[in-house]
Amino acid sequence: MLAGHHVVEIFDEEEARALLKDIGVDPGAYIYLLPKAFFRFIKLKNISARAALIIKQEMLAKGGEAAISRSALSAEGYSDVLLMGNLKHYRLLLDKLKVQPFGLKSLAAEIGAMLEAVVLKRATIALPGKRSLDLGGRPLVMGILNVTPDSFSDGGKFSDTELAVEHALEMAEEGADIIDIGGASSRPGTHIVDETEELKRVMPVVEKLAGHNLTLSIDTFRGSVAEACLAAGVHIVNDIGRLQLDPGLLPVVVRHRAMIIMMHNRLQMPSEEPYKDLIADIIDELHQSAAQAEAAGVARDRIVIDPGIGFGKTPAQSRYIIRHLHEFNSLGYPVLLGASRKSFIGKTLGLEVDDRLEASLAVTAMAVMNGAQIIRVHDVKESRRVIDMTWAIMQEKGHDGRARVVQ
Repeated sequence: MLAGHHVVEIFDEEEARALLKDIGVDPGAYIYLLPKAFFRFIKLKNISARAALIIKQEMLAKGGEAAISRSALSAEGYSDVLLMGNLKHYRLLLDKLKVQPFGLKSLAAEIGAMLEAVVLKRATIALPGKRSLDLGGRPLVMGILNVTPDSFSDGGKFSDTELAVEHALEMAEEGADIIDIGGASSRPGTHIVDETEELKRVMPVVEKLAGHNLTLSIDTFRGSVAEACLAAGVHIVNDIGRLQLDPGLLPVVVRHRAMIIMMHNRLQMPSEEPYKDLIADIIDELHQSAAQAEAAGVARDRIVIDPGIGFGKTPAQSRYIIRHLHEFNSLGYPVLLGASRKSFIGKTLGLEVDDRLEASLAVTAMAVMNGAQIIRVHDVKESRRVIDMTWAIMQEKGHDGRARVVQ
């Protein structure tokens, strides 16, 4: 007879506090107990063997664990390091690393920043045109508005300006927080149109929607297209090239103080080397672009990252990214996920593009649970409901402490 004994899951500090309160723990002990309630794994890449040995020694001394390559025991070469410990272990470790050689002081700062970043915080982000976005709370919906004849899912449906405007307003009514306007399809195998044609497609729609109370995004990698759209009232640039396809884009974003979404992409930007460590490689490339943007003057809170589902990833890699999406929060930027109706769903379940709604919604729920703050979708009404219900479940802490959820 177990008498109610059970394994407990604690998702955040608020829930941990509620559990301690239910038990009747002295509140003065919370400061000592809470750091022990959260276990974190951190993977460090290409650490010198001498530094890795120090990290392992210090983490073990603090009660945590650190795994390093067997070859690093000779104190030569480099090794990845897997750290395992609770927040107390990390706090004690970082205090020690701050006074160690071999670059460990700066590494300690990076580890500390990652531990802070994975705890999502609410923030209101200023956008051009006196608009703003609230991030870190209920995830936002970005509704897709393709004004193209050849997009993989809805190509040709909204090429007419009036139909496009009508659809945008409908998506806003259904709960879209952002309308993402695209005039150049980037699907595999397609020819990307020139900037003249792209502008011809998007500008009439942008100009009409700018008169409405909407937050607008332009899906482009071109500086000239972004310039025209931002000047006309767009607030966000959604760049599939993470600033690498057109050097003219970054100055435009800086000048307009726009938000930029940077997507990882090995489809239009193939790499000569295959992925060696999928998540780490994507994080590294996104970090390089984000650092480039910050160095040029883009405010850190106006940068959003997107792992680029399907863009140079196999279906298995896309599924793995979604399962491990929370790891991208390590960079400290809001994460957008765009997986709606994509081919990895079709290849996983054997479904045609018009029959992928339920699977897309499953991905949406998983993305919300794994820390995505913006979800880019075709089906706004259904996605909004899934996001809101998933979020409501995630936020349920109980009415009077964790053990007293009775209604």
